[in-house]
Amino acid sequence: MSEPAVKVELGGEVASIVLARPLARNAMTPAMGEQVKAAVAQVNGSGARAVLVRGEGSVFCAGGDFDFLQARLQSSAAENHAAMRRFYDLYLSIMLLEAPSIAVLHGAAIGAGLCFAMGCDLRVAAEGTKVAVNFVKLGLHPGMGATWLLPRLVGQARAAELLMTGRTIEAAEAQRIGLVNEVVPADGLQARAAELARELAAAGPIAVRQVKQSLQAHVLPELHAALEREAAAQAIDYATRDLAEGVASAKERRAPKFSGQ
Repeated sequence: MSEPAVKVELGGEVASIVLARPLARNAMTPAMGEQVKAAVAQVNGSGARAVLVRGEGSVFCAGGDFDFLQARLQSSAAENHAAMRRFYDLYLSIMLLEAPSIAVLHGAAIGAGLCFAMGCDLRVAAEGTKVAVNFVKLGLHPGMGATWLLPRLVGQARAAELLMTGRTIEAAEAQRIGLVNEVVPADGLQARAAELARELAAAGPIAVRQVKQSLQAHVLPELHAALEREAAAQAIDYATRDLAEGVASAKERRAPKFSGQ
């Protein structure tokens, strides 16, 4: 039997959901997303009062798996629309955790990986951690709620800058613009995240869950509309030469040469 791509750690009031494809830099596949959704259901049934969301290995999450993206190049627009909506829904099920969640960014969180972290309630990052919504650098419209989640955290103008350039920023800047809550030295990250989780768990659990529900009251309908727009745009992009070039250049570790076709 293959190792699970997502691990759940239970025990006491604080649970953990762990992305566990370290050799692949926790790159996101549909199968991994299915395990995320199952993990959310498992944690919701555990009585946990706070949840740490972590990644194994050198990074939190490097984004969508390139083999998955490349396979989409051969599919129809309708198939890609459906596939991407399913992909988004699997990973953004992290927003359906009943207890508050903390994304623990010990290494890079890129593209859809950063969107997954933005789906958590709080984010704590190690110094030097790099984050990006780099979709356009692949010739791909942003997905996974990036066009809705990011403006909500950092404001419209800053989100437009990051989404349209695909620029990578470090944790200190991410904290300054409101993308992450705290930045701490790498050797103290896990301890600080655990301390924050215990602080959340010590508050009245009914009231905390109500606060989370109140904060999300208008979120999910708006997010679903954004996901539909993103999936439709990405379905078009998968048929372009630019996206094929973007994926190929990323695999070959070279700058892309986009033709606008």
